[in-house]
Amino acid sequence: MPKFCFKGLLQADGWHENVTLLTDEEGIITDISASTATSAHQHYALPGFQNAHSHAFQYAMAGLAELHAPNQKKNDFWSWRKSMYTLALSMNPEQMESIAAMLYQEMLRHGYTHVAEFHYIHHDQNGKLYQNKAELSERIARAAEKAGINLTIIPIYYEQGGFGIPAQTDQKRFLSSSLDDYLDLYHKVLEISKKYPNCSAGLGIHSMRGVALENIIGLAEFRQHNIPFHIHIAEQLKEIEACKDYTGMRPVEWLLQNIELNENFHLVHATHLDHHEVAGLAKSRANIVLCPSTEGNLGDGLFPLDSFLVQKGNWSIGTDSHIGLNPFEELRLLDYGQRLTSHCRNTFGNNTSGDNGALAIEAQLRNGRRAMGNEMNDYFELGKPLNALVMSSEHPLISMTGKQNLTNTLVYASDPTMNKGTIVNGSWKIVDNKAENNSIQEEFLKTMKALSNRF
Repeated sequence: MPKFCFKGLLQADGWHENVTLLTDEEGIITDISASTATSAHQHYALPGFQNAHSHAFQYAMAGLAELHAPNQKKNDFWSWRKSMYTLALSMNPEQMESIAAMLYQEMLRHGYTHVAEFHYIHHDQNGKLYQNKAELSERIARAAEKAGINLTIIPIYYEQGGFGIPAQTDQKRFLSSSLDDYLDLYHKVLEISKKYPNCSAGLGIHSMRGVALENIIGLAEFRQHNIPFHIHIAEQLKEIEACKDYTGMRPVEWLLQNIELNENFHLVHATHLDHHEVAGLAKSRANIVLCPSTEGNLGDGLFPLDSFLVQKGNWSIGTDSHIGLNPFEELRLLDYGQRLTSHCRNTFGNNTSGDNGALAIEAQLRNGRRAMGNEMNDYFELGKPLNALVMSSEHPLISMTGKQNLTNTLVYASDPTMNKGTIVNGSWKIVDNKAENNSIQEEFLKTMKALSNRF
């Protein structure tokens, strides 16, 4: 049986010293036991991070939307979106697969072991169906398999350009013609997910502006069991005003009144809320997926996390446009945004232990797993796959830190050079910042040269 020995293993109740894990050939944990310290116990293992929101194709434009015309009065989300649409219209299936594989390998290098892909490009460059209706979803699944990351693919329902507004020409690759058309796509993606051992599927709507209101209700009623349901919501002030004009309500207000939300609903961004919406979401147990590096890059605004946590709200993290890929950085940005507005430093620890780092790890893991459609009782658990980010104990800062301060040191003071490697389903995928599959980078470079958008 494969054996993994760690100087420290992070569980929900804290660090366990000198732990050995055994797995079967499928990477399932068969034994977790304390053992006598030996030279084999060199490093610290945290549960692999959950990336609850990804648009893989956007990795190809990371860093490219920062050249602003001198006479441009305002460059905001809506001007950024034009550049994103140009990219979305340009790539073929092979190129999408190579971009996603490179991104997923980089996610692994930073410590993510599972990603929820919010996937809304379904058609060819002319807006026509592929022979395989779920061709591009399958390309995403292949990319995840190549990289070695766990995947929950969320085929996204998109049918209109705004509240009661027809879709635009540059949205033609995204569209489903009806709820039945989308459900047909979903079932095809579900069948594809069964072909890949580390892949599952969920349901998703691009946004309230992107789908007719009656179809949002219809899809929510279709959802069963613990299938995750993802939706962008309340990210932009313009969107909120348009929703108020069309429905007489704010987006989250409408959702709370028309959908029976629970912990299997994952609302991405939810940036602009009033206090009634904050309270309603917390009470519903719905999960807010926060993407601090992207939200900051786009100038979205700051989610009211402090008041949400006071009411025991659920949240997780994602990397969205992939302007940043370090999960610790996402947690820091999330925390520091709150500190700058509240002038208070105990963002995550207001009502419980006061251990900011441990509370942040616990929240993103528990709710991130739900965003994937997974449930686990502990961080590392018998009968479950071994997924871990392994941090080197040899770094001078880490080597001189006791277990009481270790989690906070990793969350607030680490960088990727401290990463020893990443284990997915009992197999090392990254060791010393190097991946096992070098062909992924070669294919990515070919794709970027062909797209020639980075020059």
